Amino acid sequence: MSKNYLDTIVKHYESCLDKHGDSHLGVDWPKLEDVEKRYRVMLDVIRFSKPAEGPVSLLDFGCGAGHLLAHIRARNITDIHYAGLDVSEKFVDLCRRKFPDVPFYQADILDEKTELPQFDYIVMNGVFTEKRELSYEEMWEYFRRMVLKTFSYARSGIAFNVMSKAVDWEREDLFHLSADLLIGFMTKQLSRNFIIRNDYGLYEYTTYIYK
Repeated sequence: MSKNYLDTIVKHYESCLDKHGDSHLGVDWPKLEDVEKRYRVMLDVIRFSKPAEGPVSLLDFGCGAGHLLAHIRARNITDIHYAGLDVSEKFVDLCRRKFPDVPFYQADILDEKTELPQFDYIVMNGVFTEKRELSYEEMWEYFRRMVLKTFSYARSGIAFNVMSKAVDWEREDLFHLSADLLIGFMTKQLSRNFIIRNDYGLYEYTTYIYK
């Protein structure tokens, strides 16, 4: 299931890149101002410790065209060591051309042969917002496998967003996840140390899970 889903997702996002180029539309975000909100919320997962301990390492999982890194650099944020990962070779090649000094990984994290280093934090912006043609049950299973695997690579915590169920109507191709269902999963299999953010004005919410 996951392999076919990944193939579908890659084709979808690469077609957006081909059509719209290196832009927010090229990674299928409709409004630029909303994208900037998401970047700020994703980075808020980081709990900076004492300055003497130095920068934190961050993996941008599903990095697309590396726009989160551009956001970080435009704001002169220097206490984050960024790395990116995407399953799409086309997006990873684009990122490597744009940012030759930054590590980018092309990998399927559910592939048993995949090896990655540990990171302080991992953010997954837009990785779980679209389910495309998957059923809700298939997407829920995929989501759980991905979050469990990703959490194992994080020293401190992870962040991800999903579509809210507190909406007037739900789009069939999006993944609207009940917060109650998510909390049950997190407390049983991940951690009781989490934050759910629904305070930034979009029809989604972002969750931080800490070790």
